[in-house]
Amino acid sequence: MKEQNIFAKLIAQSLNLTIEAVGNTLSLLEEGCTIPFISRYRKERTGALDEVQIAAISDENDRLKEIQKRKETVIKTITEQEKMTTELQKRIEECWDATELEDIYLPFKPRRRTRAQVAREQGLEPLAQILLMQRERDPERAAQAFVKGEVKDAEMALKGAQDIIAENVSEDERSRQQLRGAYRRTAIITSKVVKAKAETDEAAKYHDYFDWKEPLKRCSSHRLLAMRRGEAEGFLRISIDPIDDDECIERLQRHYVYGNTPCGNLVAEAVEDSYKRLLKPSIETEFANLSKEKADEEAIRVFAENLRQLL
Repeated sequence: MKEQNIFAKLIAQSLNLTIEAVGNTLSLLEEGCTIPFISRYRKERTGALDEVQIAAISDENDRLKEIQKRKETVIKTITEQEKMTTELQKRIEECWDATELEDIYLPFKPRRRTRAQVAREQGLEPLAQILLMQRERDPERAAQAFVKGEVKDAEMALKGAQDIIAENVSEDERSRQQLRGAYRRTAIITSKVVKAKAETDEAAKYHDYFDWKEPLKRCSSHRLLAMRRGEAEGFLRISIDPIDDDECIERLQRHYVYGNTPCGNLVAEAVEDSYKRLLKPSIETEFANLSKEKADEEAIRVFAENLRQLL
């Protein structure tokens, strides 16, 4: 009941409806009532909500349930790692945005053995912290203290420390939100033909997208879905990029690089590596999925409207 009350409040705020109407609608849905039944025969309980509004409540309720399940997994995993704090648990419990939740969880998420993980196992985390502080005048001399075991020389130690910094940058919420902002403002979707298949008859239906580029926010749902179909069938290669990679890198470096020093230069290299190898591919995948979901929703809406007019 407590969970349903929270959901009712969140949904009411999101859809600009009264908490009472949303709460009663959720209760009817939990009882197994269908959306058409509720809209036609339970107007007195819902405040005369129509089918579209009730469907929106149902969709939001499903979304919040999924987030709640994910939160339970996140809390369990972090607790088992003995890294849970009161402040962290409060942030997770109060979070109802799926993207923000994954950003919170990312530093604690079990992962495959990355270059950074290997470097940590080699004892290079303290060296990464020395570089980040940017007070050491001779990083190569500092790195000599970490030359042992699998770490053969100072250069290898510094590379490992940079790998740790790169992964930390890619998992930082501030970095991820900054790059998301750049994607929202300037992302360009580009479609290129797979050259080996350009002359085939099957590829001809995607000819308009053999060399296509436009701002993602202006890309219509039918064009985006057509490009994604061409990609799925192996005829097109699709990418989504911010308009200026160099500007994105420079903006990130401002948060981590404090001056033109030997350590600062190493940190700047690590930030650039993080952007190209980790952060950008992750955010590109995120926006590819989000744009596909929005295009699917728009296509369904248009189809439903056309069908409604037909009927």
